Amino acid sequence: MPRTQDDYNFVHCDVFASQPYAGNSLAVFTDCAGLSAQQMLRMTQEMRHFESIFLSQDQDRITARVFDLLEELPFAGHPLIGAACTLHRASGDTAPQTWAITLNGGRMVTIRTALENGIYTGTLDQGAPDFIAVLPMGAKPGFADAFHLAETQMADLPLEVISTGLKYLVIPVSGGLDQARITVDDLDQQLAAVGAEFAYLFDVDTFEGRHWNNDGVIEDVATGSAAGVVGAYALKHGLINAGDPVTLRQGHFMGRPSQLQVTAYGTPDSITNISVAGHVAFVGEGKVCAP
Repeated sequence: MPRTQDDYNFVHCDVFASQPYAGNSLAVFTDCAGLSAQQMLRMTQEMRHFESIFLSQDQDRITARVFDLLEELPFAGHPLIGAACTLHRASGDTAPQTWAITLNGGRMVTIRTALENGIYTGTLDQGAPDFIAVLPMGAKPGFADAFHLAETQMADLPLEVISTGLKYLVIPVSGGLDQARITVDDLDQQLAAVGAEFAYLFDVDTFEGRHWNNDGVIEDVATGSAAGVVGAYALKHGLINAGDPVTLRQGHFMGRPSQLQVTAYGTPDSITNISVAGHVAFVGEGKVCAP
């Protein structure tokens, strides 16, 4: 779809789902030349997806900027997978492809895409995890309270801060996540005090997760950046085997069931890289004017 100087084309897709109206919705802006960061943020807020991604292509180089409803993010999983599958679909090529995308800040990531039986799949290489901090056992009650969890729901594993691009505090839970919610106003400060930016609740029995913005207002349907962190945590603590894909489920509490395939490589003591994969379903496309 051609665009004029003042409007911008987007593709609406659902990531981590094989059918539309499931998974994590995303707006992929395929050519953001001329847009400022403030304009991209306002367009993301207007679209009301959890995140939007804005692409620029200069010869063979693809760059991307990712925004949630509050700010620009240095890294995100489902926008990169959705963007790569959008590029694959637009190319018209049915063979598997590999996309190198450079994020704002200079980090380059690689996404492999494939089309099989009419369904696109993207696999994001998140690289080697960074193990930042293991919290003392005494930190559990405070974070249990922050997420409306009983202390008995906390699994017999440590809380740990890990990053593959964003710093997540992994909170291991046993016995279900249905009652979880954020109950405090200062979660940002609590997380910053332990070296984390966000928190991810991970049910170690069912391999299901939940994640919210730190204000607790918006729950994320499927968190690709956290899935890589969970893969690293699970291999380190013997919950999965190296090289074996495992399915992390998220979003069914919101009526948006999502499946994220996570594979961790290396050994529990030396994890070399994590991949996160998922299907992408296409919903529609359109254009919006620049704010």
